Amino acid sequence: MSLPEIPNPRPGPAAGHVYLVGAGPGDPELLTLRGARLIAGADAVVYDNLVSPAIVDMAPPSAERHYVGKKASDHTLPQEEINLLLVRLAQAGKRVVRLKGGDPFIFGRGGEEMEVLVEAGITVEVVPGVTAAAGIAAYAGIPLTHRDHARSVVFTTGFLKDGALDLDWPMLARRGQTLVIYMGISRLSEICEQLVAHGLPAETPAGVVERGTTQAQRVAVGTLATLADVVAESGIRPPALTIVGDVVSLYPRLEWFSPQPAEAPHAPHVGCTAVHGGEEAQ
Repeated sequence: MSLPEIPNPRPGPAAGHVYLVGAGPGDPELLTLRGARLIAGADAVVYDNLVSPAIVDMAPPSAERHYVGKKASDHTLPQEEINLLLVRLAQAGKRVVRLKGGDPFIFGRGGEEMEVLVEAGITVEVVPGVTAAAGIAAYAGIPLTHRDHARSVVFTTGFLKDGALDLDWPMLARRGQTLVIYMGISRLSEICEQLVAHGLPAETPAGVVERGTTQAQRVAVGTLATLADVVAESGIRPPALTIVGDVVSLYPRLEWFSPQPAEAPHAPHVGCTAVHGGEEAQ
């Protein structure tokens, strides 16, 4: 990928520094210019499961590549060891780019890693990325806010540190807002039940987007009463993002992205309210 010239570009990566770079939600063209410049000058790249291979390939051939991806109950390295790896690489004088799917500070554990690095006396720069909620909703044609449907938007996670699902359900179940749930696909049935139990109508529109912004994107839509069954029947799997609220009703009219996968990863079953395309930041 060749980068356009910009006036007075900021300096590239410096030895002994760590750059927490948001790689965006999947489509490599959503990477920021700053992120691309830092990757191109890196001595070491530490990257997650959701980072596009095309973005990792932007690093020089000489750069070390460290895969530290996480999936549910399947971590290549525990978080504590990732922290130590970043410290060790920086202390060795390397220009370290830590690539994270989406944005480093939105459910990306960037804050945890930065705390460890700062405590070790290492200089850190944070490069924001297009977070999964914004990027994936846009590619699915689901506006997160809309004057006729949603006055606010809330991001939450469906997978807490201890594995519990102890969320602020009364706040999440308020009407007039859009709710975006990261990492919640394995608990989808329970999430939908809790939202209804705390006040949202069972007919509230809801959808799941699998591998959003990529050529494998698929969208399944239904209501809080039907979504878990729709997703199960479609075979949709993580990485996937859940969106709840009246804005999801706009999907059939506003969808614009037409992925062209070489081979559909899953065949949708008859009975899905909608499965399209053939579909997380972690």
